[in-house]
Amino acid sequence: MNKGGTALKTSFGFNNQRAFFVGFDLINKRSVVIMKYGIIGAGAMGYRYGVMLQENAGVDVDFIDTWKPNVEQVRRQGGVSVARDHKNRRIIPINIFYPEEYSGHPDVWIIFKKQMQLAEEMDRDNAAGIFHDDQYVFSAMNGMGHFEKIAKYFPKNHIICGTAMIATRMDGPANVDFMGAEGTEVMHMARYTNEKPDEKTKAIADDFRKAKLNPVFADDWRGMCMSKVVFNAVTNTLCTMFEMQMGQFIEYEGVRAMAQQLFDEAYDACERAGIYLIPTRQQQVDSVITVSQEYKYHYPSMYQDFSKGRPTEVDYINGYIAKLGREHDYICRTHEFVVHEVHMAEMMRKYHQPQQNVADQHNAKKEGVRA
Repeated sequence: MNKGGTALKTSFGFNNQRAFFVGFDLINKRSVVIMKYGIIGAGAMGYRYGVMLQENAGVDVDFIDTWKPNVEQVRRQGGVSVARDHKNRRIIPINIFYPEEYSGHPDVWIIFKKQMQLAEEMDRDNAAGIFHDDQYVFSAMNGMGHFEKIAKYFPKNHIICGTAMIATRMDGPANVDFMGAEGTEVMHMARYTNEKPDEKTKAIADDFRKAKLNPVFADDWRGMCMSKVVFNAVTNTLCTMFEMQMGQFIEYEGVRAMAQQLFDEAYDACERAGIYLIPTRQQQVDSVITVSQEYKYHYPSMYQDFSKGRPTEVDYINGYIAKLGREHDYICRTHEFVVHEVHMAEMMRKYHQPQQNVADQHNAKKEGVRA
């Protein structure tokens, strides 16, 4: 509950009714000043967090990226091109660097890389000498497996785990579109040690609050993160396979039954592993409908990779759930099948291009935006 006694809306599209979250009063008593943030991975979500921290919270932000077209486009145009829901596009000046040329010392790193790119990124950044023992690190990447990689370079009590129900499109190098009205962003955070927030963690959360990212503390990082993973295992994966927007996805009358089947397997696997998720199974099913209605014109991030010919993160989402089940003598047959389906769809890209959605063509003509 918040200070006014109103139930807090979680990132999974329902009102929390359990005493799971640490109250916002923890981030109001701030004694540590966070001066600088470093964003590792200037992609859709890296830009979202970095720009909102810089513009709304007024903190110093540096961006680290290894994708040359992205870095060079920022330098050519004097910043990153940002729109919100296709409107009010403008250039936001930012500082961006390759790891090897960076000499700054952020107080906090924020990491947003694709799961399959993270190990190489961390090795390169470490070799460049940009990691220091006093730094904290926050990440809200999709999937699971990234915190174990991050823990090779940072003390566990300096790692803050996160999830974000925040939709962002990256339409090209240094070109992003923040989806959803300002103030609708919701994110969760928990310490990797599951300890209560220390002063620096509270200060980070306070900056997130000022950035209008709406942070909520959770007691258990694994349950928090898996709650998002099992949600993505339905919406991201199915929308990607059928190349559909989230609003189109819920037009199908069988969506609730499909979601229930995937959620039941995921919850059974998590319970056998001793992981207890934030929402109930029914709340997750309901959230598929409510979130898809809210972002009805949005393509999930997995589709954005798929449509551009990049590998998807299905192995770290549905694949992680299936692996967790196998490790605890439970077979998630539907999730295992879905993983094969996505990889088959990836293979088929060599035979045909991704399909053009009629709704994209209509919206592009209506709004004058790139389809």
